[in-house]
Amino acid sequence: MNKENDILKWFEGEMSSVDLKKKYPNEDFSTLEKLGFYSKQLKAPKVDAEKALADFKAKQVKKNKPKVIPLNFKSFLKIAAIFVVMLTSSYFLFFNNDKSFGTQIAETKTFNLPDNSQVILNAQSKLSFNKKEWKVNRNLELDGEAFFKVTKGEAFTVHTDAGNIQVLGTQFNVKERDNYFEVQCYEGSVKVTSSQGNVVLKPGKSFRLVNGAVVVTKDFNAESPSWLTKESSFSNVPLWQVIEELEVQYDIVISVDDVDTSKLFSGSFTHSNKNVALQAVTIPLKLSYKIEGKNVKFYNYE
Repeated sequence: MNKENDILKWFEGEMSSVDLKKKYPNEDFSTLEKLGFYSKQLKAPKVDAEKALADFKAKQVKKNKPKVIPLNFKSFLKIAAIFVVMLTSSYFLFFNNDKSFGTQIAETKTFNLPDNSQVILNAQSKLSFNKKEWKVNRNLELDGEAFFKVTKGEAFTVHTDAGNIQVLGTQFNVKERDNYFEVQCYEGSVKVTSSQGNVVLKPGKSFRLVNGAVVVTKDFNAESPSWLTKESSFSNVPLWQVIEELEVQYDIVISVDDVDTSKLFSGSFTHSNKNVALQAVTIPLKLSYKIEGKNVKFYNYE
């Protein structure tokens, strides 16, 4: 029983792995270490492992009475494995109600939410929500860019690090990248809440926040975001943001050599041809570029 007590202490953090191995140098604790690692990843309710083990043994003794079967080390390992599996199952069945979707570089993904609202995720983006609360609380977390076609119903809110967007039923696009936040309304109306306050957008209106300080509201004339047709379009956008979008669409890393990345760019680039895309960005800004594998360098004309 001393060994079992020591293992329980180790599970509860009262004994270190080093001390446990020193005390029992001939035992292989690799399985226990794996069980301990995965059990710590779970956000399940705290369970008294010692009490659970005692209850299990009591049931075994009662079931097989009057025969008493001692619990050896291998039996304990089996019980520990069952215990972790039960924790994992209960977590995913009862506690993990989060649903998430993600895209990789140069990938887009279309899917429907529980209320049949449609979402199209742009490249390297992630969207998540709580499916259990969805009927009464249509809240989503977005990291990246997405286009929404929202069915009418309860308030629909998209949360980002830069600001929140709330609607009742509409079509809008949200782009939230590092130090860049933009919302475009295509149908209905949306309310944008950010560090700069609140603004309500009507169809054809957009809101832009750059580096948390520069706010731009402008008109646009389009029925949907250009990236839905494999093209990225920009209107007076800093070059550094255009560079980030090129990296997202083409899996490249762009560096600059004595180039002012704060200069503004208006134009577009295709998602289907890397060289054509690079030319579409560099030529209007009187820049050149050099490609070395996945690395691209922008520099001024010599």
